[in-house]
Amino acid sequence: MKRLKFSNIIIYLFLSVFALLYVVPFLWMISVSFKTNAEVFTNPFKLPQVFQWNNYYVAWNSGKLGVATLNSIIVCLITLLASMFIGSMAAFAIARMRWKLARPAMTYFLIGMMIPVHCVLIPLFIQFSKLNLTNHLLGLILPYITFSLPMTIFIMTNFFRGMSSELFEAACIDGCSIYRCFFHIALPLARTGLFVTGLMTFVNNWNELLMAMVFISDVQKKTLPVTLTYFVGPYATNYVQMFAAIVIAIAPSILIYCCFSNQIVDGLTQGAIKG
Repeated sequence: MKRLKFSNIIIYLFLSVFALLYVVPFLWMISVSFKTNAEVFTNPFKLPQVFQWNNYYVAWNSGKLGVATLNSIIVCLITLLASMFIGSMAAFAIARMRWKLARPAMTYFLIGMMIPVHCVLIPLFIQFSKLNLTNHLLGLILPYITFSLPMTIFIMTNFFRGMSSELFEAACIDGCSIYRCFFHIALPLARTGLFVTGLMTFVNNWNELLMAMVFISDVQKKTLPVTLTYFVGPYATNYVQMFAAIVIAIAPSILIYCCFSNQIVDGLTQGAIKG
């Protein structure tokens, strides 16, 4: 019993230190966003003497964060809805329907998880240039959906496989079509999996920088991560406004985690058990 308690103390100490490694830099970043540039260099780890709320106003307007935030919301929401809809249908077909190419299809999608973005960046740019999709939000949405599908299908397949076969057999006996089985039975039961895949898709695409920098050159169509790079100059950097812009950029992700943390933990746990 004493060994168990000691092990729990070690675990809690380890988790506490691990949490501090994430929380302390985040709190320091918020503190810097309310300082002046002079305070950043003279007293970097002290609280601001006077809270400079104007840093957020200047960062939002001069940095054009409003347009960038709107572009990121449009791209991420369309990607989220499309990847969850297409991915869940593909996962249901692989997990619950009997056809010869189910395993090869799953293998094909899993291979997509092992392909890094850097390998396809140049071919995608050449192909999109021929199709006039560069410098257009659709040129970001299509690859975002493509790279989001493998993980969505992988997670949702485990949820659908863990469902009772008798439930679907009874529904088919009662005259339920395959579409009604999917929309009225499978999806409601797999809503925790949808929370997990939806959050992962949103956060990954919200923070994506490489493809957004390569495919988009128009300032009015830049996403939020690309716009943050404008606060860093070759000769001078306005640190307080840059940190204020970073706080604005990461706020949606933190709010989503706080609102759906319980669903996310339940979904990951169920997926691990059913997998």
